Amino acid sequence: MTSRRQESVLFNDDMDLLCGEDSGVFSGESTGSFSSSSEVDSWPYDSIASFIEDERHFVPGVDYLSRFQSRSLDASVREDSVAWILKVQAYYNFQPLTAYLAVNYMDRFLYARRLPETSGWPMQLLAVACLSLAAKMEEILVPCLFDFQVEGVKYIFEAKTIKRMELLVLSVLDWRLRSVTPFDFLSFFAYKIDPLGTFLGFFISHATEIILSNIKEASFLEYWPSSIAAAAILCVANELPCLSSAVNPHESPETWCDGLSKEKIVRCYRLMKAMAIENNIRNSPKVIAKLRVSVRAASTLMTPSESSSFSSSSPSKRRKLSDYSWVGDEKSSSD
Repeated sequence: MTSRRQESVLFNDDMDLLCGEDSGVFSGESTGSFSSSSEVDSWPYDSIASFIEDERHFVPGVDYLSRFQSRSLDASVREDSVAWILKVQAYYNFQPLTAYLAVNYMDRFLYARRLPETSGWPMQLLAVACLSLAAKMEEILVPCLFDFQVEGVKYIFEAKTIKRMELLVLSVLDWRLRSVTPFDFLSFFAYKIDPLGTFLGFFISHATEIILSNIKEASFLEYWPSSIAAAAILCVANELPCLSSAVNPHESPETWCDGLSKEKIVRCYRLMKAMAIENNIRNSPKVIAKLRVSVRAASTLMTPSESSSFSSSSPSKRRKLSDYSWVGDEKSSSD
């Protein structure tokens, strides 16, 4: 634990982390997006292979998933945090990449450093900081730190607290924010199935939906971005009658580029199909008996004092938290 004085040395409360900072991690164009087949043809083949080689540096360690399976990390807490990130992404109309990066930063942080076991606010603070960093990396217009705290947050954090958490995340991630993601591969893989790019827009939009819809599921942590991208493209191809008969996930994917794993792509593809079936069942309409309820009759059974009490009660109250000494504690272990 650190004192307030030690925190002021570690973190400058007036510092704003902007995309224009001098650190090399903030420079350079985002990789991955192709808009035409000519761009794919001109793109060096070994560059995609280099993404596959580099992706290992931007994912949690191999035993990260096992921590959820052994319950040393709570998968439901992670799922809630990811769900909140997706809600804020939709609220501000952020790019899908922004949400993916935020979750990526969060997972890499949790792998490297354990949060204090308290009432749950440390995880919310981490989610806010990771989403803020991701937005600063990818978005043109970024809300102020206070305005990120929407969509049902339980606690409210001061801007200086979020800034300290941002710096802690950056330190733990070694300032490596320009991550390799599945979106870096989507266009390239889509052209491998559809060389003319006839259905490119359909491939990209639907594959993106598949990736984001599964990002909450911890089981996908087993797979690296290239495998997730390839599996998503195969799922989309099977939705197109003119392409589905020509696509076999058991034969073609590993030939798209050096370094791809047929076994991992097939397993990820099967998991995506299984999750799609599960989601369809979960979201299928259910027949519910209709009950006639008289609002007027119900209101007459409630006294004025009860009515006032009911309407003024709040289902949840958000607490404002501002001072977390652990955020500046670089000496704590990650066990």
